[in-house]
Amino acid sequence: MHTTADAAPIALPGRPAPARKGMMRLPMIPKLAYRNLFHDRLGLVVTIVGIVFSVVLVAVQFGLYLGSENRIAAMFDHAEGDLWVVPLGTKSFDDPAMLSGRERHSVLSTPGVASVQELAVGFVNWRKPKGGSTAALLVGSEIREGSTLPWNVAEGSASALAAPSAVAVDSTYFQELGITRMGDRAEINNMDVTVQAVTKGIRSFTTLPYVFTTLSTARTLLGAPADQSSYTLVKAASGTSIEDLRAAIAKRLPDAEILTHAEFRKRSLDYWLFETGAGAALIAGALLGIIVGMVIVAQTLYASTKDHLNEFATLRALGASAGYINKVILIQAMLSAMIGYVLGMALSLAVIWAAEDSTLLIVMTPNLALMLLALTVGMCVLAAICAIFKVIRIDPAVVFSR
Repeated sequence: MHTTADAAPIALPGRPAPARKGMMRLPMIPKLAYRNLFHDRLGLVVTIVGIVFSVVLVAVQFGLYLGSENRIAAMFDHAEGDLWVVPLGTKSFDDPAMLSGRERHSVLSTPGVASVQELAVGFVNWRKPKGGSTAALLVGSEIREGSTLPWNVAEGSASALAAPSAVAVDSTYFQELGITRMGDRAEINNMDVTVQAVTKGIRSFTTLPYVFTTLSTARTLLGAPADQSSYTLVKAASGTSIEDLRAAIAKRLPDAEILTHAEFRKRSLDYWLFETGAGAALIAGALLGIIVGMVIVAQTLYASTKDHLNEFATLRALGASAGYINKVILIQAMLSAMIGYVLGMALSLAVIWAAEDSTLLIVMTPNLALMLLALTVGMCVLAAICAIFKVIRIDPAVVFSR
């Protein structure tokens, strides 16, 4: 920071000393902070790079976390039901097993049930048309008017799955499944299937492709009996207590678990994000970004403050309070935060856009953007405190010893 006549109110030879009252006006504080910040261009670049790195890393890590939540909960958000009948010990939707086969009739005979829908879910071997194979997760549902599975159908239609051996896959997994367009043929568990519908944006957390078909076709491909399913979705009649209905169904089906929609959704999220450690790893990466950014900003601000201790001492000798100088350092940190945040967000959005058609799902929401702004400002303010501790110990007398 230079203490010239236009940068700071310091008397120079041949010029009258400016009034102390003018020096203390608030508009001078941002001016001093700005000149101090841009005086050392290299230091500014290092600071901004550190902040941008931190913002991008935190944005991508938290964006991946939100994207993971969306993927895990996608089936629940598009399945219609108040209660789920699941095999005992089921940890998530992507951890399928088969029920005994008598659930549908037991549930339908329970007072208070409006409708029942069955899902047949299981892992299958997808053999590519040109050779090779990969694992996939088959989801069979009752295709009817207003069906919500599958969703985001970009080519064909859900009703086309009523054709024999018809399936729907997502365009994201074309390369992995060895197909290029709708109408291509492949094999599932050594049985021929035809792609009759293509979805866009349905990606699984486990990265295994979802393959949608009808309930009857799924049972055939999975080798399951005609009355067996993985999950039974129950829709309660209007005015029926969900808890009372759950208790009534539980008495009829002691060998299965009866979960509310919210419970099964939360169980799936908790399993994949926390029990497997995937969510903890993403959060740890975000925290690492915050720490790295804070260290870089703190080191740069501290070095800048140390290099200008004599100038700060001069301001103190002219009557500037410690609070006045602290405001200069804090505003300097805020300016760094805003520049770094804008550049970091621009780069983060570019990364999200580049990953849009990949198997990675990175989500940016308004709340996440606001959180990143608060984190960036907070990080830079905390880093500025290190420099402030150095300044408040300045003895104004050092200016007279130079």
